[in-house]
Amino acid sequence: MAVLVLLAGGVYAYARYRWSQVRTVACATCTPVVGGQPFNVLLVGSDSRAGESSQQAQRFGSATQVQGQRSDTVKILHVDPSSGTARLLSIPRDTFVTLSGVPSSSGLSPQQKINTAFDSGPDALIATIQNTFGIPIAHFVQVDFQGLMNAVDTVGGIYLDFPYPVRDDNAGANQSGLAVPQPGCQKLDGAMTLALARSRYYQYLQNGYWHPDPTSDIGRIERQNIVIQAIAARARSSYDPLTVNAFLGGIVHDVTVDKAMGFSEMLSLVTKYHAFSPSSLQSFTLPVAPGVSPYAGDVEVVQQAQAQQVIRQFQGAAPGQVTTPPLSASGTPMAPPAGAPTTGSPGASPGSGGSAPGAAAPSPSASAPPYDPKLCNP
Repeated sequence: MAVLVLLAGGVYAYARYRWSQVRTVACATCTPVVGGQPFNVLLVGSDSRAGESSQQAQRFGSATQVQGQRSDTVKILHVDPSSGTARLLSIPRDTFVTLSGVPSSSGLSPQQKINTAFDSGPDALIATIQNTFGIPIAHFVQVDFQGLMNAVDTVGGIYLDFPYPVRDDNAGANQSGLAVPQPGCQKLDGAMTLALARSRYYQYLQNGYWHPDPTSDIGRIERQNIVIQAIAARARSSYDPLTVNAFLGGIVHDVTVDKAMGFSEMLSLVTKYHAFSPSSLQSFTLPVAPGVSPYAGDVEVVQQAQAQQVIRQFQGAAPGQVTTPPLSASGTPMAPPAGAPTTGSPGASPGSGGSAPGAAAPSPSASAPPYDPKLCNP
């Protein structure tokens, strides 16, 4: 028994040491967590090329070719510790908004795609989300390309079933490198998982012809959600203290979190949710429609009536105060529709919100289309 106690203590100390190596930054725009109440975590996939190796620069494009950083992925995780549930909301990267917290020295017009906010740091992106959608953010986690690859490799790869061969049909720095020549259940390493998650020109081979994914960024979001579920499934199946340590060791140099995300809070969440079934994770996507802006080119325009309901269903409460509503393609702020609530209690328990009068509550994101991969067992 004494040996077991010492071993457990050593594992805990090592995990704490690893967590201390994770980069942390202050978050002036984060909303404090009220003990035991639901809270939201912003998950950002950064496309920054800073600090790349020469091999990575060949694969993703160098920092000279792709300057600055954008939020390649914008997702919000709603965590309810009391019920042990979680929900995921994806915001399309080209959603047209008014930026908040971006200094005038950036040279950016305030009317931009939401992913550009991240070039001014997480505070600007968080402020933009809170001011545009009324969703309070308590914590953020930023993962770069290498961090995702290491996370997948640490859990031994992920398994996905591809109904058709797939590829990314593009050239240059935006080419993801996706190439799955055979259908069926396959093991993906970190590099191929990243290629799948990044692919914006996804194609599948059917009846001798390559067909593009007609859903564009929405399809990309669905595949990213599948990747998250696959990683969670692998981590859950192999959960033990050594796996947690290996996982932390593999990602510490490629992850940034807010300073309020301490080791004790992280460990508490890992312990509470390690048995959480990935299939139980409800996933939502902010409703948008394509448009062309004179300020930002091709953009995604928020469908306000549906978006209000999705946000309410996602966080279990009406959206909070909105100061900079989403923009139409012409750049006009779009206030919530008449009768929609503009304020709410962000900390309310899921299920307390209900739907706007006379409107049907939207469902979570539809299941992946038949040409997308699905979870499978080796």
